[in-house]
Amino acid sequence: MVRATSTPEQQSVRVLKVGERVRHILSELLARGEVHDDTLTAHAVSVTEVRMTPDLRNAAAYVKPLLGLDEDVVLKALRTNTAFFQREVAKRLGLKFAPKLQFKPDESFEEAERIEKLLSDPKVARDLGDD
Repeated sequence: MVRATSTPEQQSVRVLKVGERVRHILSELLARGEVHDDTLTAHAVSVTEVRMTPDLRNAAAYVKPLLGLDEDVVLKALRTNTAFFQREVAKRLGLKFAPKLQFKPDESFEEAERIEKLLSDPKVARDLGDD
């Protein structure tokens, strides 16, 4: 039986706090250039969200390079350096188990743009207009 993924509202406060802490750690590592990778030092990368599993063993980190340029190249570099990120997160977090990181592209900006286009469509704007 397939389990439905939980929404942020359904997650425990601890899971959300650990996810946010992991996001801060990853952002700090990338901002300070602590990763010895030419691709990652050449690009400004934002970690927009980290979603943790309820057992805190897996983390999905959603990332977006500045202006969305070279997203595939940046994702490849992040995935290549996953062991470094996991080691640093484990050191700084202090949990019993270090979460296994998985880097994914953040598609929320594209989704927001798609919704904005739908709302600006004349047919929809007509329905949303004041009478």
